[in-house]
Amino acid sequence: MTPDAAGELARMNAEYEALIQFLYLAPVGLVQTDGAGAVTLMNPIAAQLLMPLSRDGGLDNLFAALESVAPELRFLAERFEQPNGKICDGLHVHLHAGAAAKARPGKPAPQILSLTLLKLDGARLMAVIADVTAQVQRERQLRQNEAWLNAILTGITDYALASLDLDGRICEWNPSIGRVTGFGEDAVGQPYSIFYPPDALTLDHQCDRLREADDNGWSLDEGPRRRADGSTFWGSVLIAPLPDREQDGPQGGPAYCLILRDISDKREAAERRRRDVFGDHLTGLANRRAFFEAAELELSRNQAAPRPTAVIAIDADRFKAINDRYGHPGGDAVLQHMAGILADTFRTVDIVARIGGEEFAVLLPSTDLPRAAVVAERLRAAIASEPAPFDGAAIRYTISAGVAALDPQDGEHPGVDLLLKRADQALYAAKRAGRNRVERWRPELVQGGADAA
Repeated sequence: MTPDAAGELARMNAEYEALIQFLYLAPVGLVQTDGAGAVTLMNPIAAQLLMPLSRDGGLDNLFAALESVAPELRFLAERFEQPNGKICDGLHVHLHAGAAAKARPGKPAPQILSLTLLKLDGARLMAVIADVTAQVQRERQLRQNEAWLNAILTGITDYALASLDLDGRICEWNPSIGRVTGFGEDAVGQPYSIFYPPDALTLDHQCDRLREADDNGWSLDEGPRRRADGSTFWGSVLIAPLPDREQDGPQGGPAYCLILRDISDKREAAERRRRDVFGDHLTGLANRRAFFEAAELELSRNQAAPRPTAVIAIDADRFKAINDRYGHPGGDAVLQHMAGILADTFRTVDIVARIGGEEFAVLLPSTDLPRAAVVAERLRAAIASEPAPFDGAAIRYTISAGVAALDPQDGEHPGVDLLLKRADQALYAAKRAGRNRVERWRPELVQGGADAA
């Protein structure tokens, strides 16, 4: 070997050692894979973060490891047609808490990971992974604090001020209520839900808001609100307990203060932020992150005040065949058509989300298994009877759906992953039974494989 060749080899070895040192000392998880997700390089932090997802102690394929919590990742990688670039940025992955705790006993397991996937070239992918559990919690608190400050500091000319009793009924009428909502003195004695569209707030959620105001000092949300004439506007509602109320006093006496603001001028910006963070890019529905955050909130409320809660898992039948025949644009047209029917079928209070390629899920608060199954059947029939328009033609397709609900025997802290897993088991039972049908979860069901799609 010539001196020049030896020098070049030494330089390459030094660069390789520096790269390996960087990978091992990097403060985030780094995983290099081939185009199909097979792992070729992984640093210790990545192994630590992903190990709770391993079923057999191995992490040979990134897509396979994340299949149960981020099934859309493989789909996004396969659909990315550029020679290189960013496939996804900051995708939130909600880990199964039970599996993580089991894998790392005695340590606080990461609940939410942020994953960015890069395409380096035609044969290599690089994943950057970080634990963002604490960051997400801080962001939620900041959003609440921002809403609180806006409600207090903004010059509020279009606001209604009302007092509520312990049950959330309006105690007294004043001109501000009429000015913003058009409701007259007949609003007295009505629940504050009269300011909401009919399907935007369940009775359980009305009680939740009062309970959260008691626990935190205030409770605030924004969204569609209703006037007396039935028209809607974008508004925020803040509820705070009155400091001098008498818990044992007259039931109809003032116990809470409600401030309703018309913030229609801020709706576009608020909706844009919501779409950027919680919206699915193709269908306009909620994304996987939004579904899991809403489900976690609903189940935490369930612990304080038990109520029925149901989940529907939905999957387009033989979707691969649709893509093979009509191409990806045809498949996208089917998903968008399906999303439109989903949005029309469910209530405003329900969380309708796309959680994977052709997989959707719906969270139905205050809904038991029989009622959820009825709505799922209505959805199935609507889709089976209405083809998706595409390129001057019509694509006929069907769906299968699985329905699951909380069981009183589940214990005190059932997780959203358990509820969704049961809905998936019922979904695959529907696939095995012939597709284009709805199945309810039963303990004897076992989860089917991917060949049932």
